[in-house]
Amino acid sequence: MTDELGPGSAGVDPRHDPDLLENGDTRNVVDKYRMWTVDAIREDLDRTRAALHIAIENLEHDLNIGSIVRTGNAFNVGGVHIVGRRRWNRRGAMVTDRYLDIIHQPEPGVLAQWATDNDYAIVGIDNVPGCTDLEASPLPERSILVFGQESNGISQELLAACQQVRQIPMYGSTRSMNVAAAAAIAIHSWSVTHQYGTAQPS
Repeated sequence: MTDELGPGSAGVDPRHDPDLLENGDTRNVVDKYRMWTVDAIREDLDRTRAALHIAIENLEHDLNIGSIVRTGNAFNVGGVHIVGRRRWNRRGAMVTDRYLDIIHQPEPGVLAQWATDNDYAIVGIDNVPGCTDLEASPLPERSILVFGQESNGISQELLAACQQVRQIPMYGSTRSMNVAAAAAIAIHSWSVTHQYGTAQPS
């Protein structure tokens, strides 16, 4: 149902932000969350977080990182791990990083330990020797899907931490696709298997 509140509305819902009620809400959020505070949106999303986590290697301040975070928010993933440098390029995230947990992992070994401690399988998404097709078998429900940098893919150190590596089959002339596009395909593939039918109304 569409929220009819607009600028100047006298809402009594404690989830509403007084400044947004006064000035209007121009954020890119579904109608359900119009006028809600960031904390209220996060609390509501927490009720339906996916088991899926994603990890992004941050070696070169890749512009794609923000886009992948935005996709993670769109599918309400359980968390996003930034592996490597703590500071990352947030531009493409379009402030969606406010609505999910961003977990810094300084190096692949720390991510691997987190996965072990929390019973997660680390699954690399890259077209490297020995990989299997994305749809060859269902992705584990408790997956951390790992994405590398645009130019070099996943580093050898991070690949060594992966229990399996999947590739997205391609049928044209290019050897690889944009990493943000690959991430969207892989996250959607996981969602079709494990989360289909639980989408938020727009």
